[in-house]
Amino acid sequence: MKKIIFLFIVVLSSSLTYAQLPILLPKIMVIPFTKDGEDLRTILDKDINSRIAITKIKEGFDSRGYTTVDFVGKLKTAKDNQIFTSDNQSDIKSKIIEMAGCDIYVVAEVDTKKDNTGSSASVIISSYETSTGNSLSNKVGNSGKFETDDIGRLVSKAVDKSMEEFIAMMNLKFAEINKNGRSVLVDISFSENSSYNMTSPFGNDKLALSDVLEEWFSTNSFNNNYHIQGTTNFKMIFDDVKIPIKDKNQNNYTTNRFALDFFKYLKTLGLDPSKEIKGNTIYITIN
Repeated sequence: MKKIIFLFIVVLSSSLTYAQLPILLPKIMVIPFTKDGEDLRTILDKDINSRIAITKIKEGFDSRGYTTVDFVGKLKTAKDNQIFTSDNQSDIKSKIIEMAGCDIYVVAEVDTKKDNTGSSASVIISSYETSTGNSLSNKVGNSGKFETDDIGRLVSKAVDKSMEEFIAMMNLKFAEINKNGRSVLVDISFSENSSYNMTSPFGNDKLALSDVLEEWFSTNSFNNNYHIQGTTNFKMIFDDVKIPIKDKNQNNYTTNRFALDFFKYLKTLGLDPSKEIKGNTIYITIN
């Protein structure tokens, strides 16, 4: 009963949110979960149950009108084009996700059990926002125990049981991001040899650099939504800057794109910046 009530609340909340917003369904790619020592490029070759889970989850999104990207197809393209330059699993994962151009990636993990009382399957489904890696929704689907050797059918049953609630929660979280923007952190500092600091005057009004930067963030953050953690002579941290999911042409607006726009602006001020991006954190160093 509690589960039914929870699902009703989630679906109702999601419906109310979408009633207030233009419906924007994210592009999805489903990928397999890998344990330590397993290779994302070959895991599906030897695991039929993972292939079934990924296919069923993808079908679940397709049947609800989502645009999905085929993981196997993207993996083949990456192999053919020799995109992978190392065996680092994090790099392989990020390359495939980047190639997919998806808004959200979904990870599927399968666990099966069989003993003298029957067989069962569990599927753990987790969704993440591509740009930030933030978790959106998680759900464990259980098939229940049956006297059967058809494990693939049990995997399908586990997925079917979990998709409605999983997608409802994901929709709710994605709608919130669509309405309010996603968060990035921007850390601005100076190199040891820099001749500038946050009090250096810029522009016709000779404003301090910190004020000039805040003006830019005020104009370029989503709905003028940003927060400054603190400012010193040699550092300024915007710990929560909202950026949109899509640009005016409805293309993905990523943390990388925002960082590039800010980088170009600093160039127009005559500064010589360098940048580094880790997840949803942007590090800018003014040389």
